[in-house]
This record gives sequence, C-alpha cells and structure tokens, in this order.
Amino acid sequence: MEYFKFILYGLIQGLTEFIPVSSTAHLKVISILLGINDPGPSLSAIIQLGSVVALFWYFKKDLFKLRAQLSRKNYYLINKKLFWSILIATIPIILFGGTIKLFFTHFFDKFLRSNLSIALVSFLMAFFMYISDKSKKGFINLKNHNYSNSFLIGFSQAFAIFPGVSRSGVTLSTALISGWERGDAVKFSFLLGIPAITFSGIVEFISSFNEFSSFGFFPLVVGLITTFFSSLFAIGFIVNYFSSNGLKIFILYRVVFG
Repeated sequence: MEYFKFILYGLIQGLTEFIPVSSTAHLKVISILLGINDPGPSLSAIIQLGSVVALFWYFKKDLFKLRAQLSRKNYYLINKKLFWSILIATIPIILFGGTIKLFFTHFFDKFLRSNLSIALVSFLMAFFMYISDKSKKGFINLKNHNYSNSFLIGFSQAFAIFPGVSRSGVTLSTALISGWERGDAVKFSFLLGIPAITFSGIVEFISSFNEFSSFGFFPLVVGLITTFFSSLFAIGFIVNYFSSNGLKIFILYRVVFG
C-alpha cells in the first residue's frame, strides 16, 4: 500500500507539474478522493525534484542543438543572457516563498491549502488563462527578450506558491499576455521552473528532515522515479500541444476541477 501511494503521488506530480492545472492542488484533492493521506507541502515539494531531473533530461537536446547551430561566441552570449534572465526571474519566488515559509506557515497550511481556496483559485486561473489565450500572437522570444520581460514572468511565478495557481499556468499566461511567442514561452517557463522547484524541494527537505523516517526510503525513491517518467511524458505533450492548440482544453478542465 505504501508503494502504491508513492507511485500515485509520482504520477499526479509528474503529469500535472508542467500541464497548467496545478500539481499541488491535484496531489491534495485526488488523495482525498481516493481515501489516502494528503502528502502535504513538504512531501509534495520533495517529490517535485523528480520533475526537475526530467527538465534537465528533456532540454539537454535543445542545448546541444543550439550549440551546433550557433558560433561559439553567439552561443555563449545567448546562454549568458538566458542564465541572467532565469536568475532575475527567480528572485521574486524565493523572497515570497521564504516569507511564507518563515512567517505564515500555519496560515498557508490551514487556509491556502483548503479545498475552498483551491476551488476559488482554479476559477480565477481559468479566467486569467482565457484572457491570455485570446491575446494576439507575440514577437518576444529567447533571443530578443529583455530582463524586464523575464522579471514580469518571474513575478507572476511567485503566485504559484498558492495551491491551485499552477506554476506553468501562471508563467505561460503571463508570457502570452506580455507578447511572447508560444514556443519560446513554453521553453522559458520550463527553464524557469528548474531553480524554483529545486529551491523549494531543498528547503522542504532540510526543514522536514526529521519526518523522513516516517516516509520510508524505498517508497520515496519509487515516487521520485515515477515522477521523473511521468514528467517527461507531460513535458513532451505540452511542448507539442500548446504551440498549435493553446490553453483552451486546460481552461475548461480548470473550471470543471474548480
């Protein structure tokens, strides 16, 4: 039963982390529906580390392809700019998440993770995604974006700390509204997720270290492996689906889920 539970956590986390429907909300709500324990914010954040490894694995192909297409100088400049963009865009979620963790943990667990809060946030996100999906075709991409473009997406990512928002959903929607091309909006959203998800997982791992004896080492490893493979599937799906189809199906789903 313990292994089944962690496989389920891994499947839910991996399939919903990169699809704009909120992995945290689904981990809680589906667990309740199936009559198993809510994994809670600590275990949820640690399971997410499997998604980070999947991101590195998936986008290594793009980085090698980019290196082959560009001169050494241009490759260095583009990657340097992208590195600083991701760093600047990560600052808001670190500050906001750190503040919540240090000063408002009880409020977060009791109110923001409640079913009512998740439902309301799901409706609000469906509306926000609908507006972004109707926005005009963008012209900003990974090569011509500036740091203010990336900071705006990073600022919106900070709201993903609220269960039900969805990190990928809010960053993709903000990118579309601010004029990004769909294909590069997806890539930047995913690359931006690497430090954010990693930082969250490490902080939760350190703060909840004493609880790990209750999880079991091998079930946790199984959960992380399941998260990795289901995340790879979800990344491939959203990269191919979103560019030509947009957010419509996810907007409808979020209304039903809410």
